Amino acid sequence: MQYTIRHVTKFTYESAISESVMEARMQPRSDLQQRCVHFGLSTTPSSRVMRYQDYDGNIVHHFNIPGQHSRLAVTAEALVDCVAPVSVPEVLGAGAWQRLDAIAASGESWEVLNPSPFACWTPALDRLAAEMTLERGPDPLLALRRLMEEMYRRFEYAPRSTRVDSPIDEALEARRGVCQDFAHIFIALARRLGVPCRYVSGYFFHESAQASRSADGATHAWAEAWLPDLGWVGWDPTNNLVAGDRHIRVAVGRDYADVPPTRGVFKGGSAVKSELAVAVRVGSVRSHVDDDTPSFVPWMSHEVSTPRTDADASQQQQ
Repeated sequence: MQYTIRHVTKFTYESAISESVMEARMQPRSDLQQRCVHFGLSTTPSSRVMRYQDYDGNIVHHFNIPGQHSRLAVTAEALVDCVAPVSVPEVLGAGAWQRLDAIAASGESWEVLNPSPFACWTPALDRLAAEMTLERGPDPLLALRRLMEEMYRRFEYAPRSTRVDSPIDEALEARRGVCQDFAHIFIALARRLGVPCRYVSGYFFHESAQASRSADGATHAWAEAWLPDLGWVGWDPTNNLVAGDRHIRVAVGRDYADVPPTRGVFKGGSAVKSELAVAVRVGSVRSHVDDDTPSFVPWMSHEVSTPRTDADASQQQQ
């Protein structure tokens, strides 16, 4: 399946600022299950966009806007080919837990087996684990399926009920949250079982024939667990799904702190009116690429930024 993605993020400032420095993780990954055919990123005001690859293999775009501006828009457009992953069996078989324990003992997966800033162990998480009677059981796949199903049953999906920087205790106490919260809770509990687990940011394609809880027109988040013989397997506790070809992966990390879509700083004495205004559109392309394929944004936009005029503003930094 091919998907077109348009992701626009807008920042508005109360008064003009003198400089923005930002990085974006918006380019879908290319691996065995998906291929990013085209990608373009532009900014308004215009900037020269550079890119690099981080420790986890995510593509990061970096830009600097030195001119005065009161608005900033970052637009990313992509065309992605996705294939259905190999079907996940019911069980891994004898010796799977022992193989996972051997990996943990080697230290190779230390970063995805221990607590991280958002996927941490707290008293509220301990209480949830006790309620679920969280235990390894006979097989890792059975344990992860049960964990995902229990979370889907116990938690309500409630848009805007938490913030991007909310600790997991907020969702744990309220038993409601969004995909980011559910991914962090799933990751923390899977790591407690001794399963290497990481965070995935990306997009989810909604089909009208298949019900789902996650919001359309927004980014999505889920978890990936490393399992013997299978490698990384995606688990979506928001929708109670094993990740498939409707899950479009953008970036992976220990948790959200490693892979926010945008992160940056600005100079000036202003405040941000709206912390984040995001519009995401994901559509399917059922035929081969042809002359009707939408054009993609070039690496540099053509709008000229306003020249910087206030020298005193450079002395203030947010």
